[in-house]
Amino acid sequence: MPRTPVAVLAGKAVRVAARLRGGGGSAMPGLLAERIDPRFLATALRDVPHVVVVTGTNGKTTTTRMLAAVLRAHGLEVFSNPTGSNFTRGVISSMLDQVGLSGRLKADAAVLELDEAHALHFAEVVAPTHALLLNVARDQLDRFAEIDYTADLLRKLGVQATEGVVVNRDDPFVAKHAREMAAPVTYFGLHDSIADRLAELREADVDTAVFEAPPPTGADGLLRPVSDEGEEFVVEFAAGPHVGPVHLKQRGLAAMINATAASTTARVVLGDAFDAATTATALARVEPPFGRGEVIDLGDGRTLELVLVKNPAGFTVALGTYGGRPATTMIAINDNTADGRDVSWLYDVSFASLRDKGVALCSGIRAYDMALRLEYDGVVTDAVIPDLDEALDAFLSGHPGEPLRLFCTYTAMMHLRRVLAARYHLSAFGEEGQ
Repeated sequence: MPRTPVAVLAGKAVRVAARLRGGGGSAMPGLLAERIDPRFLATALRDVPHVVVVTGTNGKTTTTRMLAAVLRAHGLEVFSNPTGSNFTRGVISSMLDQVGLSGRLKADAAVLELDEAHALHFAEVVAPTHALLLNVARDQLDRFAEIDYTADLLRKLGVQATEGVVVNRDDPFVAKHAREMAAPVTYFGLHDSIADRLAELREADVDTAVFEAPPPTGADGLLRPVSDEGEEFVVEFAAGPHVGPVHLKQRGLAAMINATAASTTARVVLGDAFDAATTATALARVEPPFGRGEVIDLGDGRTLELVLVKNPAGFTVALGTYGGRPATTMIAINDNTADGRDVSWLYDVSFASLRDKGVALCSGIRAYDMALRLEYDGVVTDAVIPDLDEALDAFLSGHPGEPLRLFCTYTAMMHLRRVLAARYHLSAFGEEGQ
């Protein structure tokens, strides 16, 4: 019997069992299917015209969601892996509900968020038509070691793309490899009028003078804010038409850059079918992914803002984006494998913006480490409660009438988001739709 039908049946059976146990987001079905049929992905995507891989250190989830939304708004049937399943086994798990025994996926496009290393594993089986290379920053050094190593992972993926590569022109570690790509390269980045804001996205100890991006061409997308508050923006294409003005539901410069990357990639994928007005409308409707600035209504006149942090650049951007709006703050830091076991990166983040109000509570496996780090920056921590459930109870009950903000690493966010989903009748993690 051919391997693919067996892989589909086995994967579906394990998926049903996982759901009956309350583990609908399990990657085990995909892992089993891939072991039975190592070519499962190649079979599934054989008839899909556009296979777009989105990778990089920061912004994968948000950009993938935005790009999928824009392509759907143009009338394409799009498959995209849900938040958190950015390994190949997670992609396969999410496919199993949509394929029959043939294993073939029926879609016009697959927009796939993939971890930097697993993007290469994917490309060994399926050559993507397009690759979107976002950025490189220090993240999980115990897994990826040096920045140059991570940049090389992105380079190798870009080389595999057959029809187009979209590159962040403002990230020298990514952009310097663009000349090595076989497929045509298109850039996205910041308009010259806001080039000074690059400092928000770069790490202090990284030499960014090693590469100078080429002048923008007509196909390159450039982000230009158009409002004094900086929350409304246009994605400009020299060859036109421009996308926007757009006001996203997710705040901050990083979200606008993600939207610029998504718009530029959509233009490359769609070609003459690309419509700027359709793109702007789709971007404005995109809800923030879980933990990326998601605002939860607590029902008593208060809100809780959930912000994922995982590396120095990301935490710095998060503090700059959200820290300017007063809120009572909790920080939850774990060091599980998915977070990265080395938390020394916390010492590369400045927490000075939290001095005035202080931090109400530190939690997670490394709660005391976080509190000590804050002390070095002169930030007072009111309480340290390592247990996440106890900490959340104390945080929600102890600050009546105040908006709340919770910065947390990945596994802490996953745990707390599930608890919040049960209490406030939110959609469960991983049920955001395809």
